[in-house]
Amino acid sequence: MDVSELVSDMLIAARDVLGRRWPEAKGYAETAFVQIAEAILYIETQRALGKMSQEKARLHLDIQKNTSKTVMLTLEGLELVAVEAAINAALKVIKDTINKTLGFLLI
Repeated sequence: MDVSELVSDMLIAARDVLGRRWPEAKGYAETAFVQIAEAILYIETQRALGKMSQEKARLHLDIQKNTSKTVMLTLEGLELVAVEAAINAALKVIKDTINKTLGFLLI
């Protein structure tokens, strides 16, 4: 899995959702999505080693998604609905790749 490619795809999806707020939100989104992509890579590694169940993998991703929401909500005036929509759009574009790579439905 290529983290930089995942992040790039996620940023494009979030940009479309955040529209005019994108210039302000880009840095926050980039930080959040790098963390999500790295969490997914960690999950992949742990699963390959047999050290993480599907349930723990989903919980790990949920924790990272919540952390990403918090990071993006630090931008003044950015609403929870917009942040959730951006994160959901970002995950949607990588969903098939991630689920196929992991062999189970993580996203």
